[in-house]
Amino acid sequence: MATKAETARSGPLNDVRVLEMGQLLAGPFCGQLLADFGAEVIKCEQPGSGDPLRVWGQEKPYGKSLWWPVVGRNKKSLTLNLRTEEGQEIVRDLIRSTDILIENFRPGTMERWNLGYEDLKKINPRLIMVRVTGFGQSGPYSKRAGYGAIGEAMGGLRYVVGDPSTPPSRMGISIGDELAAVYACMGALMALHARERTGQGQIVDSAIYEAVLAMMESTVSEYDVAGYVRQRTGATLPNVSPSNVFETRDDKLLLIAANQDTVFRRLATAMGQPELAEDERYATHSARGKNMRALDGKINEWTKTMDLKPLEELLHEHGVPCGLIYSAAEMIDDPHFKAREAIVELPHRDFGSIKMQNVAPRLSDTPGEIRHVGPELGEHTEEILGRELGMTSDRIAELREAGIV
Repeated sequence: MATKAETARSGPLNDVRVLEMGQLLAGPFCGQLLADFGAEVIKCEQPGSGDPLRVWGQEKPYGKSLWWPVVGRNKKSLTLNLRTEEGQEIVRDLIRSTDILIENFRPGTMERWNLGYEDLKKINPRLIMVRVTGFGQSGPYSKRAGYGAIGEAMGGLRYVVGDPSTPPSRMGISIGDELAAVYACMGALMALHARERTGQGQIVDSAIYEAVLAMMESTVSEYDVAGYVRQRTGATLPNVSPSNVFETRDDKLLLIAANQDTVFRRLATAMGQPELAEDERYATHSARGKNMRALDGKINEWTKTMDLKPLEELLHEHGVPCGLIYSAAEMIDDPHFKAREAIVELPHRDFGSIKMQNVAPRLSDTPGEIRHVGPELGEHTEEILGRELGMTSDRIAELREAGIV
């Protein structure tokens, strides 16, 4: 079991305190990334309900979310009603010893609660405030509600994902939220580094649509310079061959990527057709791109003569990159995943144990780790208010009775 006591936090960020406000995925995933590398992340949640991710997910054994144990991992849960003056005052007290504040409310919400950056930096000038929204803190769209799907659409991703014969597709995961969270985390770490020189905190403004846009390669430049709008191409990479999914005799699928000239020669040898590498239609990268359909057809005819495992072994023997198309089932059983502990198993109060993806990336000297799954709602409220703010049990009970914590 990959778990350690909270008192044994390690990792490169084990001297960093984070206060996570907000819900669902964009802000909380940023908090998860920081917590994975040792930061103390205190998650503020609405009393009685908490983050909606606690009940989200298609599969809910025992009525419990399988999403929350992952996104909530390594965090502490503090219930706090941010809409009350008493709750806001508790935030201000905690801010005095906080390095990073994460929030993903609509712009203006924190200011209405008197918790905007201008207010908080008077309390703690070293505070870094990470703000994750659909459209950013400025501009004509900033006040709009902006979920990840909208950012994916307006950032350009949805337009290029899917088969050209169908409407634009979703990625299958909440990639817009997650990209915004990754950029928010990166911004927070850069702001921490800058603070070492300046002694001052700053705002990190991570917009979902801009995080998506940042990943869109040369699509904007292609249109600006050449008037070309990149289109959906389904499973293929246009003008790059072979780099596609091919069928096998036992009705499996294998992705083969052998578009580089030297690699294609190795593939042709593996196919028993070395002459393909000398054929002017396929001898160069550009030629293979022009004749992509014909070449992919030849390769598919060959792969369909073999079962998946022998085909995969043959390609590896010849140094041809190929990969199975994994679902979670294949990931859990894969020997490489096991050897690198890419998936770990942790104890869980309801499920007994639960498997999830491990921390990434890997640091040789100060690695991250998963200490525990997502906490129960308000599990650390008394600990935080008592230890940090010196509240008595009676005072905490009064706040709980009033619905403030």
